[in-house]
Amino acid sequence: MCSVINRVKPVQRALALGLRLRTSTESLSCTAADSRRFCPGVRAVLEPLQATSRRCCSSMASTKGLFFRQLYELESTTYTYLLADTETKEAVIIDPVLETIDRDLKLIHELGLNLKVAVNTHCHADHITSTGLMKKRLVGLKSAISKFSGASADIQLSEGDKIKFGKQYLTVRETPGHTDGCVTLVLADQSMAFTGDALLIRGCGRTDFQQGCAKTLYQSIHEKIFTLPDECLVYPAHDYLGQTVSTVGEERKFNPRLTKNLEEFVNIMNNLNLPKPHKIDISVPANLVCGVHEL
Repeated sequence: MCSVINRVKPVQRALALGLRLRTSTESLSCTAADSRRFCPGVRAVLEPLQATSRRCCSSMASTKGLFFRQLYELESTTYTYLLADTETKEAVIIDPVLETIDRDLKLIHELGLNLKVAVNTHCHADHITSTGLMKKRLVGLKSAISKFSGASADIQLSEGDKIKFGKQYLTVRETPGHTDGCVTLVLADQSMAFTGDALLIRGCGRTDFQQGCAKTLYQSIHEKIFTLPDECLVYPAHDYLGQTVSTVGEERKFNPRLTKNLEEFVNIMNNLNLPKPHKIDISVPANLVCGVHEL
């Protein structure tokens, strides 16, 4: 049986629609004020599926043959990412949320994609993953999560593993600190990094529960994410201010926590005094078994 699913309100469905993106590689301008808060640095090049144009930033992924879509779940402010090879239509989904499973599967069906892997960047505390239920509804779908997460999945990920979809792939970089099982998924050409809760836009994941360790997180980000190219786009698992994308260069230069030295960072993280996520007591147990009570 699945864990409890809260009904998604109509307004949540409306706000959680996927972003329709241009297929052109031309740079499109945004105002400086809009560029980070409202403009996703994203592109799609799946030729049969051209969409009506929406504004997007001039900082865009340039990977040939890659389809990319950024999706949003309102209640937990979670970003779900759908990536596909435009030639083979093989796809992967990152951090899918239980409340939006119907939306995500509808989009996958409409685009004619063959979803191969559903991967979670870590064992989430603020929402239940839809990975387990998605496996029941898509034949052949495999789940994936870090082997250090303690969670059940078909694929137990380790440093350097590759998640392949068609001619594309994501490389696993272990980035513990928020939890022991956090990973960052880096596109083959290092143009995009999906950082989960490790690195957020102008922030980072908290370290006060689920094996959290501020020193470990600091080292993970500096050694595994900040070593990526400056222009690499950073796509986090959450944002609470409506921001959609950043870059490694921006975060290395402007992130108010991670521009501090290690001692200052640890002091900041140890004094956040945040309330615990209100769904932690149901989310973590469910996510340890792929979002369902029985796999």
